[in-house]
Amino acid sequence: MNRLLLAGALALVSGLTGLMAQKQPQPKSQKELDAVKAMFEAQDPDVRIKAADELMTKFADTEFKSLALYLTAASYEQKNDFEKMVIWCERTIQADPKHYACMLMLAGGIAKRARENDLDLTEKLARSDAYAKSALEALKDAPKPNPALPDDQWAATKKDFVAQAHEAYALAAMLRKKYDVAIAEFKEAIDGAGTPDPATMVRLGQAYNQSGKYDDAVAILDKVMATANVHPQIKQFAQAERVRAIQAKSGPAKPAETKK
Repeated sequence: MNRLLLAGALALVSGLTGLMAQKQPQPKSQKELDAVKAMFEAQDPDVRIKAADELMTKFADTEFKSLALYLTAASYEQKNDFEKMVIWCERTIQADPKHYACMLMLAGGIAKRARENDLDLTEKLARSDAYAKSALEALKDAPKPNPALPDDQWAATKKDFVAQAHEAYALAAMLRKKYDVAIAEFKEAIDGAGTPDPATMVRLGQAYNQSGKYDDAVAILDKVMATANVHPQIKQFAQAERVRAIQAKSGPAKPAETKK
């Protein structure tokens, strides 16, 4: 599960035992509470999907329905099953029209999988933008997932959600070849995040390269390379993009002169 999903899940799990006294979704029996705990505590996506299904099947009137739908969608995202993620995110939004987390999952997922030669590219990007915009609107007055969550933790998590929306805008702008717009959105995502994502920094480097700003590309990619605990694959991408920037800045190699 991604970091934001884990943060939200843990925040809810931390308050499960006291839900009866909170103005939050409430289990109507101990058996339902046990089913909710099983769903949140599952570490494997398939186990989580099964637990969510059992909760919704055995307790049809559960107040945790939108959470079960969301965790199912997130689990399919973890399994890289985009089609099922879309289906379950759409069901989540039907149950909770302000579910910004699923809106962001859809906005980013659609933009990341779109390709510039797609016949329906315009439609896909418009859909991605719409989900990102709706998520930002929902986040403006979004309450804490759990009243016990400290204000600073919620503020940082909320910033990360907002950053996801700007990254989705940036990815769409890249496919539209509007590189200056993409750069501005990527920078908004990085500067505004509670915890900047190194992968977003690499994408910013790509946008700089596409716009011919090679020095800026090298600078941001150097930051990625110097950041501790970055996934090795992300560092590999950063290094490859850095090489492209340096080569492009140097210009095409001159052919060797033929000796007479």
